[in-house]
Amino acid sequence: MLPDLLGRALGRRFAPAPASEVSGGSIHRCVRWETDAGPVFVKIAPAAEAGVFEAEAAGLRELSEARALRVPQVLALEGAGPEAALVLEWIDFGSRTAQGEALLGRQLAAMHEVVGTQFGWHRDNTIGRTAQRNDPSTDWPQFFGTHRLGFQLDLAERNGLDSRVIERGRRVVESCPAFFTGYRPRPSLLHGDLWGGNWAMERRSGAPVIFDPAVYYGDRETDLAMTRLFGGFGPAFHAAYSEAQPLDAGADTRRTLYNLYHVLNHYNLFDGGYGAQAAGMIDRLLAEL
Repeated sequence: MLPDLLGRALGRRFAPAPASEVSGGSIHRCVRWETDAGPVFVKIAPAAEAGVFEAEAAGLRELSEARALRVPQVLALEGAGPEAALVLEWIDFGSRTAQGEALLGRQLAAMHEVVGTQFGWHRDNTIGRTAQRNDPSTDWPQFFGTHRLGFQLDLAERNGLDSRVIERGRRVVESCPAFFTGYRPRPSLLHGDLWGGNWAMERRSGAPVIFDPAVYYGDRETDLAMTRLFGGFGPAFHAAYSEAQPLDAGADTRRTLYNLYHVLNHYNLFDGGYGAQAAGMIDRLLAEL
């Protein structure tokens, strides 16, 4: 039984069943589970997806080691028969404030100062349910074009996206180096999936917390671009980040390039209107060329 296995792993006594479901877990079941040492947050998935939890735990540890931003502590990673579970510390979240957003901006800038030797990471992971390749490279435009845009375009072609959009998207991939004339990004530590639903504020301390990462080392502008894609980051955040680490003059154009990755991924995951949105972004990028 899962509670017995988790209890042995943590040296705690788990309640026979979770106390409640936690909203927001669109990919895996997320629950609050009471123990004799307080509640924990548990993600549960079929055993076949244990590798996804392993990659997430590795990403949380990588972010934690940067000592720049608060992330949930990984407590255990276990499997029991048909199920796998990732156990994280329970954090009570409160309302977001402008002060907290400004702190998030400064701390994210500090996290981006953690720089690797290459782009990518030592292991692959996922972005949502989609595989994310992280083969190390010293060539950022090639890495992003191949392992981000090219990978998603291949999936989109198999998922039925209009062939004309695919063809034009591949022209963007081929032209990736043109968006980096005079700009040489460093391989910064990235959250990788920094939309508004993947950060919150701890109720007790007011500290910002980031979670559900898709970690790798890449251009810091990719994290910043996504903060503007779906909302959830106010003016205080952007002002604080820009004060700590001003962005390059070409960042606005590359924002469309970087967010195309996430829009294509949403098309591959959810279909809907994301195909048309991707087509419009591709047209804008080709017009820039």
